[in-house]
Amino acid sequence: MSDLFNAIALGLLALLPLLNPPTTVALFLALSKGLNQRQKNQQARLTAVYVFLIMTLTYYTGELIMDAFNISIPGLRIAGGGILIVMGMKMLFPPPPPPTAAHEVKEKESFALIPLAMPSTAGPGTIALIISSAATIKHSTLFPAWVIATAPPLIFLFTALILWICLRSSGLIMRITGESGIDAISRLMGFLLVCMGAQFAINGSIEIVQSLIDSNFHPPRLP
Repeated sequence: MSDLFNAIALGLLALLPLLNPPTTVALFLALSKGLNQRQKNQQARLTAVYVFLIMTLTYYTGELIMDAFNISIPGLRIAGGGILIVMGMKMLFPPPPPPTAAHEVKEKESFALIPLAMPSTAGPGTIALIISSAATIKHSTLFPAWVIATAPPLIFLFTALILWICLRSSGLIMRITGESGIDAISRLMGFLLVCMGAQFAINGSIEIVQSLIDSNFHPPRLP
């Protein structure tokens, strides 16, 4: 059992810095402004479930899906960056609420999948790490075969539980900051999302350019 515990600990140490739960909590506070406690709990629960499903599906089928649709990691980064930029702009410059049917709009809106679960939490970096790790772990001899088969879903489950606990604790932060604090957090997170999205797109573009240079560059042969 010690091998299983060690594998889970290593997986959490690798994933949690990429997932960055504190940033997700700040974004959750900004997006959940105006929702009642039941709706916030529902969004927190859905976000944790979506993150678990994204990581699990990525581990078992991510490489096959990306190969089948000819999707590259740089392309994934650029697409995720575009989503973050659009969501960030909406938070930076929120449209005025409609005079009627505001409650109905809030009931229909859901931010659990986009942008909380993806690409904010389980984003391109996390997906790239999981896909590359899946290919490496299958040929690893550091742990027994049963640990390699059991540890990944447990790692993803514990990660989702940690995220859920953090999001459920956001109510305490909201009571401390107040309405004006939440509005400030919303605009700050919108700006950070735009910056993150731009950086994702830049990184993806650099990787594409670098791959083109590597594929077309042929060093001269010595006579």
